[in-house]
Amino acid sequence: MLRLENINLFYGEIQALWDLSFTIEEGQIAALLGANAAGKSSTINTISGLEKPSSGRITFLGKEIHKMDPHEIVEKGIIQVPEGRKLFNYMSIQENLELGAYSKRAKKHYKENLKLVYDLFPILQERKKQLAGDMSGGQQQMCAIARGLMSNPKLLIIDELSLGLAPILVKKLLKALLDIKNTGITILLVEQNVQHSLQISNKAFVLENGRLALSGPASELVNDPHLKKAYLGM
Repeated sequence: MLRLENINLFYGEIQALWDLSFTIEEGQIAALLGANAAGKSSTINTISGLEKPSSGRITFLGKEIHKMDPHEIVEKGIIQVPEGRKLFNYMSIQENLELGAYSKRAKKHYKENLKLVYDLFPILQERKKQLAGDMSGGQQQMCAIARGLMSNPKLLIIDELSLGLAPILVKKLLKALLDIKNTGITILLVEQNVQHSLQISNKAFVLENGRLALSGPASELVNDPHLKKAYLGM
C-alpha cells in the first residue's frame, strides 16, 4: 500500500533520514518505533508531505506522492493524527469532528463515518456539545482519532498514541485500533512504547538516528535480543 524507497531528508545541513526504505501492506497495523530524535516524526511528516525529501521516492497505492502538497495527499486518503492531539480546544467535540470531514472525499461519507466514530467512542456522542479542551487527556485522544476517521482515511497515521495517558486508557485505545483495522483501514502507529505497539501490530520498523535498524513481523521482533535490551529493559 505504501512504499518508501531510499528516502533522505535534511533540515538545512543536518540529515534526519538516511536511505530509509520500508513497505506497509494494506489492511495491517504497522508500528514505527524508536526513541526520541530517532526520526519517527520526520518520517511521517515526509509521508504526509509536510517535509520534502532530498532524494528517494514514496508511492501510495502505486502512485508517487513525495512531490505532492499535503492537501493532495489527504485527498489520496493518508490522514495523520498528530502528536499532542492538536484539537481546537474552544470548539465542541462535534465541531472538531465536523472539521475532520472538510475534504471533498470525506464529505461524501460524513454520516457513515460519524456513526463509526460514535460506535467506537460512545463517550464522544454523550459529550458532543462539550468543549474539546474540557475533556480528559484520554477523551481528547479519542476525539483526535475520531477526527482523523472523519477524514475517511485509507491509511491512518497515529503519532504517539500513549503519550501522557494512564495504562488503562492506553489499553482501551489499542483495542479501538484493532476495531478500526477490522473496518479495512490500514494503520501506521508511531510510538515510543515498544511493548504496547508490538502487541497489536502485524509488522514493525525500528528507527535509530534516522536509519532503519530493525524490521519484520512484530511477533518476531518482540524476541529480538537488541530490541529487548535497547527498548524493553531486558
